[in-house]
Amino acid sequence: MRPFRSIALLVAAVPALAFAQGASPAQPPAAPGPDATAPASPSPAEPPERQRTERDAPAVPQSIPEAAPATPSAPAVTGEDDADSAPSSASEPGAPAATAPTDAPVLDTGEAPRTTDAQQQRLVNGAPLYNPNVNVHIVQKKRFADEGKHELVLYPGVVQVNGKFTNHVGTGLNYVYHLQENFALQVGGQYNWYSDESDFNLELIDKVREQAQAASSLLLQWGAYAGVEVTPLYGKFAFFNNSLAQFSVVLSGGAGIGKTRHLIRPEVANEVEGQTFQVPARFGDTGNKFLGEVGGGFRVQFGEHYALRLEVRDLIYTARVDKVDGCNLADFEALEAARAANQPFDGLSLSGSCKVAKFDGVDPKTKKNYREDIILGRDLVAEPSSDVLNNVSFYAGFSVLF
Repeated sequence: MRPFRSIALLVAAVPALAFAQGASPAQPPAAPGPDATAPASPSPAEPPERQRTERDAPAVPQSIPEAAPATPSAPAVTGEDDADSAPSSASEPGAPAATAPTDAPVLDTGEAPRTTDAQQQRLVNGAPLYNPNVNVHIVQKKRFADEGKHELVLYPGVVQVNGKFTNHVGTGLNYVYHLQENFALQVGGQYNWYSDESDFNLELIDKVREQAQAASSLLLQWGAYAGVEVTPLYGKFAFFNNSLAQFSVVLSGGAGIGKTRHLIRPEVANEVEGQTFQVPARFGDTGNKFLGEVGGGFRVQFGEHYALRLEVRDLIYTARVDKVDGCNLADFEALEAARAANQPFDGLSLSGSCKVAKFDGVDPKTKKNYREDIILGRDLVAEPSSDVLNNVSFYAGFSVLF
């Protein structure tokens, strides 16, 4: 009986349920609430990452379907729920992120940036970090101040670079006191341990018995000067990826005095009584000359106390030769007359600066008669010149600051 009773109840319930559904009114669609999401746009929006990195191509507005169903507006909500219920503009498709930087870089190749997090791309000194297409440019003060410091500079190698008739190689030493960051006082000097005529001038003497005038071939033995040094430009550079060096452009100028000499005769072979002796070159002292110095170069500082200097300097000195070994033209005229008459030089009326011993006697080693050099010395002072010489040299050295 129980199965028949269950079947009877089921048959009776079906008409009742159908009648109840037909009698109930149609429910309107639910209004969008605070958590409701706006319908998706017919065209898919581009990902936010691409919108932040490629902004040069303007977005093309999508066409709106003609038969778009109207969505009933949500009822206004008053009170404290107003702020919570308002939909956020950032949730709309295609809208840029509110926290994206305004000057985010644009990638031309379409590649994704290293990071898309707005916090990591925050601006630091005007440039976003963690972006391979943006360099961070900064200007900093000098790492080591020069004001009030002393600098001792040694130039082991000073080589003349404009030697047409002369060649000079020497060593220089400078002391620099930095009064200010870009202005200093300097005192320096150099000694040319090699100063000689050029091969071109010696070839002229050997082949055609001619040599360059004293205005072009006066040699500088040593020089001392004082002046100033300015630093108009400075900066720094990196080497070995993790080390910094500070460099500066230095300009210098000064004045002083220099000692000069000139070649009287080159090295010759002297034959005496069937024997041949090699006589070394003979140089005559031409006195001290006014010296001017101008130059410029670079100073590269490694650390606080050491620096490397590379400079080019021009030593300017007068080339007038009016005395050789202290003897002027009148002295050489009297010496030549006594030599021609085979007379001694003791009773001659000469100037007090004339070194007679340089032109009298015979060298015991080479058997060279020094009286033969009188006529060569006379030729140097017979036609004095008022020209100046430019001794341009390259200076390479290092310095210590303290």
